[in-house]
Amino acid sequence: MPLRIRRAYDPPAPDDGCRVLVDRLWPRGLKRETAGVDRWLRELAPSNELRTWFAHDPARWDEFRQRYAEELQAPAATAALAELRSLIAVHPVVTLLYAARDTTCNNAEALRLWLEAGPGKG
Repeated sequence: MPLRIRRAYDPPAPDDGCRVLVDRLWPRGLKRETAGVDRWLRELAPSNELRTWFAHDPARWDEFRQRYAEELQAPAATAALAELRSLIAVHPVVTLLYAARDTTCNNAEALRLWLEAGPGKG
């Protein structure tokens, strides 16, 4: 699966392919004109409650991923997941964008791992 992740604040790169923002809120201070975002699928972001609980604490990473996977299987995420899967099917590369400072324990990485494992396995 051609999925990459990058911080939304990083300048777009030629090999990013289709750039999809997966945060609920637009990244603070990032101009839409220069962000290079092709799609914004905010419905794929973790709930505010889950995001607040996680607080990017690496000790909570595994549990965050489990809770997030449950949210991704809820009806609210169905249409956004279908859109993301269709983008993955037609673009050689899809880059998931996130705003968090943590480059390893963030929702885009959790989403990438979940998609690559297949629903119910990640």
